[in-house]
Amino acid sequence: MTPSPDTNQPILRRLGLRIRDARRSRHMTQVELAQTLGISVAYVSLIERGRRNPPFTTVALAAQALDAPLGKLMDQSDR
Repeated sequence: MTPSPDTNQPILRRLGLRIRDARRSRHMTQVELAQTLGISVAYVSLIERGRRNPPFTTVALAAQALDAPLGKLMDQSDR
């Protein structure tokens, strides 16, 4: 059974916030992250707002680009 998009929203929101926080802590713009990942700035924005479910490879590449542990980005415990 596949969860509905509404069920995934809190998970995607937390993932997006962690990516955004890591990007900001490295003083990186959305433009720079998008260029590094080979995706559009609009898509980075949608990920950070929890509006898109990025492929695992995109999350893994973001972790690498942001020098952030992948597990930390994926952690679903409260901040």
